[in-house]
Amino acid sequence: MRALCPILPLSHHHVDALQWQALAQQLHQRGARLLTLWADRQARAVHALWLDGGALVLAQHDLPPGAVHYPGLHDLFPVADRLQRALRDLSGLHALGMDPRPWLRHTAWAEDARPLGDAAVEVPPCGELAADAYPFVAVDGEGVHEVPVGPVHAGVIEPGQFRFSVVGEKILRLEERLGFTHKGVEKRFEGMRVNEGVRLAARLSGDSAVANAWAYCMAAEALADLTPPPRALHLRALLLERERLANHLGDLGAIANDGGFGFALAQFGRLKEDLLRVNAAVFGARYPFDAVQVGGVAVDLGDAGAATLRNQHAALKREVQQLKAIIDDHEGLQDRLRTTGRVRPELAQRLGMLGLAARASGQALDMRTAPGFAPYSALQVEVALAQDGDVAARVAVRFAEVFASLALADALLESLPAGAVRSDAPDNVTPGLAIGLVEGWRGPQLIALHAGEDGRIARCHPHDPSWQNWPAIEWAVIGDIVADFPLINKSFNLSYSGHDL
Repeated sequence: MRALCPILPLSHHHVDALQWQALAQQLHQRGARLLTLWADRQARAVHALWLDGGALVLAQHDLPPGAVHYPGLHDLFPVADRLQRALRDLSGLHALGMDPRPWLRHTAWAEDARPLGDAAVEVPPCGELAADAYPFVAVDGEGVHEVPVGPVHAGVIEPGQFRFSVVGEKILRLEERLGFTHKGVEKRFEGMRVNEGVRLAARLSGDSAVANAWAYCMAAEALADLTPPPRALHLRALLLERERLANHLGDLGAIANDGGFGFALAQFGRLKEDLLRVNAAVFGARYPFDAVQVGGVAVDLGDAGAATLRNQHAALKREVQQLKAIIDDHEGLQDRLRTTGRVRPELAQRLGMLGLAARASGQALDMRTAPGFAPYSALQVEVALAQDGDVAARVAVRFAEVFASLALADALLESLPAGAVRSDAPDNVTPGLAIGLVEGWRGPQLIALHAGEDGRIARCHPHDPSWQNWPAIEWAVIGDIVADFPLINKSFNLSYSGHDL
């Protein structure tokens, strides 16, 4: 089976258990990041994908007949812990030495349920937990007590459970429990025609619709040997940068509000609303879920629409500069942001963090700089970096990315090619595996797409960078107080829905 990625070199290794372990050790020594793990029901294989410098490394471990165990990766790559637990819950395959607790399996799962597993293979039962029976790790000591938060939260927010171990007000340990929004989308992908899957991909996590749809289309187009028209790629990038802007504007206001500065919430909320209304006027939807399609885009841009966007970009730049000056000069707010929720660069590297949160901790990773990623490869993408790794650094990176995205959006409009916006997608694709990887506002959104012999989806594994960054919050809060958790959590603003697929 061939494996493709249009924007990065990809090496595909078929390995046995010993080779799987040896390859993982080599990649760990080179500082590679584990991107994701998934299982293939038909081939009964476990796949691991790493980002190794400017290339991807894919390991495929085909399990012997009847086997359900494979070597664990969690000792080398911390993110593998939760990925392995989710893989076991869904497929029944067990990593050796892994945490035995379930991850996605909450209540109402049948004991033998493994929706992405091979029903013909007997696997050890995972069991079912009562709602209040999850075995959080306890912390003992004089004066230590626990503060449970969630899974239901105030306001419009998805569910997640947080268990704090504290002494006085200081946090000694935080343990998360997610999976409450698991909705079985990987199973839902199976059997769809490849051209149809983009509609579901765009709805994996609403705030990353463009990024996920583009990642899906990148993989589908690789399997179909299809190159979208240059104009379509420019429009995809324009939509992606406006998605980035909308989320950063909303987050900047919400972070400042959690720091006690409600004025910023009102002002940034107004700017985000203005951007969404222009999206509706120019692209036909506030959140353009179905704008990105296999072969190109479903929307075009006329002269009037381009002028509207340019005018808004100029206005946004002026207003955000003014608001940044106000926030930078607000000593009370800056005191709340500085040194709070810190993840130092060496810890960010060890945890394998990705995206915006990683760049705020000194990790210069941005898929838009990949040499093969058109149209970004023809533009100068400025990677926003900070070193302090605290809430203030994550705010600084957001501001820098707002200004960079405005400049990129104008450059895309200036260089927008003429021509068609979509190539006809073939009904059938070549069987195989392709990887789509797009730098969304939160980090790299990934789609691993397997096409079967019948041209339909045999397996589709989406991955959100929140998997890498949720564990970082558990480290970031240590030594801070419980009252700072909402501020720290919002400064990451990770996805529940994108994580709990």
